[in-house]
Amino acid sequence: MKTIIIGIAGGTGSGKTTLTRRLRNHFGADEVSVLNHDSYYKRHDELPYEERCKLNYDHPDSFDTELLIEHLHRLQAGQSVDVPVYDYSIHNRSDRTIRVSPAPVIIVEGILIFASPELCDMMDLKVFVDTDADVRILRRIVRDVKDRGRTLDSVVNQYLTTVKPMHEQFVEPSKRKADLIVPEGGRNEVALDMLTKWVENHLNTIDL
Repeated sequence: MKTIIIGIAGGTGSGKTTLTRRLRNHFGADEVSVLNHDSYYKRHDELPYEERCKLNYDHPDSFDTELLIEHLHRLQAGQSVDVPVYDYSIHNRSDRTIRVSPAPVIIVEGILIFASPELCDMMDLKVFVDTDADVRILRRIVRDVKDRGRTLDSVVNQYLTTVKPMHEQFVEPSKRKADLIVPEGGRNEVALDMLTKWVENHLNTIDL
């Protein structure tokens, strides 16, 4: 099976997940598998919770990108992989994994996926979701407080100390590596239609 890999990057709260979800819903799980870079945060069992809270989770070194690349190679070879499950409430990997099966299209999503040259080289299409900073921080606050059990103070403090400076140092410059820049992510119907047709052409080529 010829597999294509689509990278969807962008700042926190930019709309990457919405765009990814709409693409997958359109084609179905049999055609599209998704790997989220956040799942590959490094495990830190050696640190107590208080110390894990202080780590910089917005730097490329916080991710086990080598494992992500290994999983992509295995998926391309037709093998299923067991992806780690990260628990945001404890700032560490849980003991669970999720089985991801090979598919004609694999979407890799994350804020820093373009920071790795080796990972970039594996991608057939690189998409950067570009959204205003004020919109992104509001979305992050709502997400982290409601869905991840964080306090408002911790979210704001993390944004000011690591998220914002790391975005400016690593995420924003990675936009230059993108083949396609999508304003407003999954709410951009024109861009979504373009991506959908691009994927359909690939799938039709496989069928032929």
